[in-house]
Amino acid sequence: MDALELARWQFGITTVYHFVLVPLTIGLSLLVAIMQTAWHRTGNEKWLRLTKFYGKLLLINFALGVATGIVQEFQFGMNWSEYSRFVGDIFGAPLAMEALIAFFLESTFLGLWIFGWDRLSKRVHLATAWAFSIGSILSAYFIIAANSWMQHPVGAEYNPETGRAEMNDVVAVLTNSTTLVAFPHVIATAFLVAGTFVTGIAAWWMVTKARANAQDPDVGTFRTAVRFGSVVMILAGALVIWTGDQQAKLMFEQQPIKMAAAEGLVRTTESAPFSLLTIGNLGGDDLDSVRHLIEVPGMLSFMATGHWDGEESTVLGLADLQEMYAERYGATLDDGTPIEYRPNLAITYWGFRLMIGLAAFSAALALASLWLTRKGRSTDKRWFGTLALVALPMPFLAASFGWIFTEMGRQPFVVAPNPSGSDQVFLMTMFGVSDVVSAQAVLTSMTVFTVVYAVLAVFWFRLMRRYTLEGLPHVEEPTLHDGTDTPLSFAY
Repeated sequence: MDALELARWQFGITTVYHFVLVPLTIGLSLLVAIMQTAWHRTGNEKWLRLTKFYGKLLLINFALGVATGIVQEFQFGMNWSEYSRFVGDIFGAPLAMEALIAFFLESTFLGLWIFGWDRLSKRVHLATAWAFSIGSILSAYFIIAANSWMQHPVGAEYNPETGRAEMNDVVAVLTNSTTLVAFPHVIATAFLVAGTFVTGIAAWWMVTKARANAQDPDVGTFRTAVRFGSVVMILAGALVIWTGDQQAKLMFEQQPIKMAAAEGLVRTTESAPFSLLTIGNLGGDDLDSVRHLIEVPGMLSFMATGHWDGEESTVLGLADLQEMYAERYGATLDDGTPIEYRPNLAITYWGFRLMIGLAAFSAALALASLWLTRKGRSTDKRWFGTLALVALPMPFLAASFGWIFTEMGRQPFVVAPNPSGSDQVFLMTMFGVSDVVSAQAVLTSMTVFTVVYAVLAVFWFRLMRRYTLEGLPHVEEPTLHDGTDTPLSFAY
């Protein structure tokens, strides 16, 4: 493997690992803030116990997310220095805003939230929880804005003298149409992940406690968390579906070859069907071998164009799109090597379906939870506890496959061309890698990072498992510090 392939593998490994942690931090920060608000408004101790319980798990996840996220920045300047040289003026702006505005906001108020239980008034302390959550969501917006520019470059022009893309409209970059549909989809996914996390743990504990002693007061507290998380899942799931549909329609306009690959659509088709199962050579070497075994007639055309049939329902296929891209962006490299513009069919096709299919576990858990806990009931059914544990990791995996689909489907571009904008602002992945970092150096760093991340994953899992199994903490009403000169203490 050359430096390009190794650099892609390293960025993929570190990014997916980091992104596993991100949705939970974003979603759970808001849910914990809501729990604390419920305690502040009602004075009911169960909400304080839930705040402390899930707050501790949030802190573990946030700490590891920060540690793994730092690595991403360094890869841009090292393995991908040519990419950074080309897009640094644009791509660096939202990343700088994320660090200077959002990250400082969330980290500062997280510190106040951790240490301020007995040093801030209840109202001010609650405000720090909300400020941390807002900072997390704002951080996501700037990151999505940066990534969306790679998917659909706007607000920039190519400078032939410097050979670089230069920003000419920062507002256009921050209000990119891709950003405006991708951001709510990512946030909805984060709430789906967090809702499943809250419900999954609470459901397992509710069943465990109920089987041991149905009169245990913790059963009622965990039941409250189950219903709270289930409502979040239902609302977030509906928003995920709606925003996903909007994003897909826009992607058919901006990156039609990605969506054709996601559907295994080889030929341009009117009333194109939505494929549920496709077989054949999904490596892309033999398009004629690709066949849809199970499909929904006309559904793909409706998803892409809003029309079921007729000329307006036409969806371009991979064969025609390859020719269009070759004519527009070049058919061969300087050495005569043909350029393959079709992304890997297997990864995009199955990544898209795993993203959708795995999220169905959250729907099953939400519906089962609301039914079994209706009218003040709790349940001790063992199968429900098993379902909770099985469903728990599924939205994490669904979000990861969605991210893999988004990034791999953009290939061979690292900055995809804007079909309605300037054709000069794009960059192929092969030209974004550093020309001075050797394959051996990349392999060494990739091996080190993979080993370190594996160790961190073990610690993350052990800590999350340990504090989950400890159960709800016994809490006392926080009282303001008396002002004596004593050191700050970690609230958890």
